[in-house]
Amino acid sequence: MHISIHKKIRVGFFIAFTAIIGASVVSYLIAKNLMHNASRLQHAVEVSKRLELISRHLKDAEAAIRGYNITHQQEFLHPSMSERSVKIEKEYRKLRQIIDDPPQQRNLDTLKQLLDIKYGQLLAGARQSSGSISVKEGELSMDQIDRKMQDMIAIEEAQLSEKSRAFTFFSNLWIPAVFIISLIAIIIGIYSYVTLNREFRLQLHIESRMRSYQRELQENINLLNKSNQELEQFAYVASHDLQEPLRKISTFSDRLLLKYRDEIPPEAGQLVDRMVSAVGRMRVLINDLLTFSRAGRITPDTIAEIDLNELLRDVLGDLDAPLQEKKGAVQTDPLPMIEGSDTGLHQLFQNILSNSIKFAKPECPLLIRITGETLTGRGAGVPSEKKAAEKYLRIRVQDNGIGFDPSYADRIFLIFQRLHGVSEYKGTGIGLAICKKIVEAHQGYISAEGAPGEGAAFIITLPLKQLRED
Repeated sequence: MHISIHKKIRVGFFIAFTAIIGASVVSYLIAKNLMHNASRLQHAVEVSKRLELISRHLKDAEAAIRGYNITHQQEFLHPSMSERSVKIEKEYRKLRQIIDDPPQQRNLDTLKQLLDIKYGQLLAGARQSSGSISVKEGELSMDQIDRKMQDMIAIEEAQLSEKSRAFTFFSNLWIPAVFIISLIAIIIGIYSYVTLNREFRLQLHIESRMRSYQRELQENINLLNKSNQELEQFAYVASHDLQEPLRKISTFSDRLLLKYRDEIPPEAGQLVDRMVSAVGRMRVLINDLLTFSRAGRITPDTIAEIDLNELLRDVLGDLDAPLQEKKGAVQTDPLPMIEGSDTGLHQLFQNILSNSIKFAKPECPLLIRITGETLTGRGAGVPSEKKAAEKYLRIRVQDNGIGFDPSYADRIFLIFQRLHGVSEYKGTGIGLAICKKIVEAHQGYISAEGAPGEGAAFIITLPLKQLRED
């Protein structure tokens, strides 16, 4: 399955963006873990420092008591044991503030009890002169305090060691992962840049070719317009040049029959009559060709708001005589206002209604039904997506005439295409081709439905407003 380059670029950018986000998250986790380990290390150092200060103050106080007991000099009792106890208590409170681990807090509680015992020993040692018992008790108490402090330091070191091992383990995984993710993002970024650069150059090339094609197209349009104008002039001149010999043939034929009708053989008279009839058909054909060449010419000056109800009344007024001849009736629904060429739409409905009158059933009265409904372009089946929301009018002209084979539904709109011989129904086969040309000039659509013996229907779809093509 082929994947478009734009989709590849979007997927590449999405993967690169996801990789960058992933690398950022992993980097943040590493940095956070590193900061936590640094904080833990600082905490362990701070706990060890406070414990060491407490231990040093206790040992200094104990050394002072020993010196006093040996020398009985009061200098060893300065500062006093009470002051020394206050310093130790201050360090203990600082230690209490920085420890939030429950096991360590329980150790602190035990340490506090041991310190209180030690304070009593120090105060008692400062009051008595013979301190053998006091010294032994002091050593025992100091050993318990040292063991408790060592336990606390060991817990801090164990926690720090555990954190360090976890950090080392994840760092060994995360750092290569960040490197790989970053490398993938860089590769995708480079690929996207190269692809976009290639697409940009291709777009420039396409735009250059498009401008070249547009120039060629405009030149071809100008040539086509010029050719159309020349063809219209040729058709106009040719039709007038053809009309002149036909008029002469018709005139001389009339004079020939008027002067020598009784003298020429009956068979010759019949040949002259057939020649006059052929001249008449030729004149009609030329006039119809002229009409076809001029049909569908719509300019902004010829577009106006048209009341279709009034237009149909005028058309039916023009067709009143043939309608009465066929004992026909026309039923019309109210139709909305529409933009278009009054002359073109008049000719459109006149040709379609004339077609219904021409192909009426001889054994029953003709009935023509004209209905209309307003739809959106999407509802009307307009193929252009740009016109899907525009308003359209669908007009249906239904008759109860002889109908036609559905397989000829498209053929009847082609020029010179007839489903019946000239001897059966008069006409040149141009009327419906003119209708198609007028409808397309109004940016509309026309189609036909029918069945032999069941009548025919012409469906005309026209925009309510003439759309300006981009």
